[in-house]
Amino acid sequence: MRGMLDLPNELKVADEFWDFLGGQGTFQQLLDIFETVGKDLEHEIDDYFARFKMQ
Repeated sequence: MRGMLDLPNELKVADEFWDFLGGQGTFQQLLDIFETVGKDLEHEIDDYFARFKMQ
């Protein structure tokens, strides 16, 4: 009995997914953007998550 999904041809994750949507190199571009934004907003991100720290 064959499964409902043809995983090698139908399921895409990470680089395969983003490059499929946006073209070759899209995944790496997204990673670069997240890294840049993360560095620019590092203090704001740290402050935000510090509110949830267990005391």
